[in-house]
Amino acid sequence: MCSKGRYILHESASLGRGYGMSHVENELNSQPACWTRAATEAAEYAGALPATGERVAVVGCGTSFFMAQAVAALREQAGQGETDAFAASEFPPGRAYDRVVALTRSGTTTEVLALLAELRGRTRTTAVTADPRTPVMESADEVVVLDYADERSVVQTRFATTALTLLRAHLGLHTDAVVADARTALDTPLPEGLVECTQFTFLGRGWTVGLANEAGLKMREAALAWTEAYPAMEYRHGPISITTRGTATWMLGEAPEGLAEQVRETGGLWVAGGLDPLAELVRAQRLAVAVAAARGLDPDRPRHLTRSVILAPAAR
Repeated sequence: MCSKGRYILHESASLGRGYGMSHVENELNSQPACWTRAATEAAEYAGALPATGERVAVVGCGTSFFMAQAVAALREQAGQGETDAFAASEFPPGRAYDRVVALTRSGTTTEVLALLAELRGRTRTTAVTADPRTPVMESADEVVVLDYADERSVVQTRFATTALTLLRAHLGLHTDAVVADARTALDTPLPEGLVECTQFTFLGRGWTVGLANEAGLKMREAALAWTEAYPAMEYRHGPISITTRGTATWMLGEAPEGLAEQVRETGGLWVAGGLDPLAELVRAQRLAVAVAAARGLDPDRPRHLTRSVILAPAAR
């Protein structure tokens, strides 16, 4: 099922909602269908994913690193075991884990492959990827392939959220309400005046700090926007000083008491996260596309970026 050389390969198909959209827009619109599929498959992959009580590290690069942050916090909050998150390039070489889970859409990212090579034979590894025709299939002990969530775009949307959904379902934390909220996020207009803002701050608490970091990355990648992300309580310790008219502060999850009022007093636009935080991330993805369009940018062609970062020579 999930061990190296034995994986479930599905026929890839476009799950987008229409034609004439950017790849990013089509892919982000397909997320409810991808999440539903991943949630139903979580049991099939259980043997490749962390067991209760294992000491686990989750690693990735860019978007995958931020998803790793979310997974690590969720797993610890669920009482499943000590869980850390690292950028693949910053993994502490002397630290012992029962399992390392690597999130890698492309299966070719240099830092991830180098780390898996270092861990071979001493730490059990699992890779979650979108492409079964890449080196990661031979680099990890076990592999989960979400090929139906693969993307043509450079900017990640559905693979990252589908991988997170699979892991939430594995932890018993996914419900049909999450998918319903994602559909709401796609169908409901963005708050008035949000696209016109000149600065954006995303806030999270616990597992949603990783989502806030990812929302900020989407805005920078697709729209070249001035964007920051913080733990919600830390926002008061300095960063709130940049908030004024023309800026927006978006909370993913439940806000600390009094924070919304503080933001409104600055003249900034407060955006409350009323949906499941992962669905709120979908709204932020939509915002990134909308801001890019308003600024005459092509979200499928982010500046200075490629779909996978491959360095030569491969070294850590």
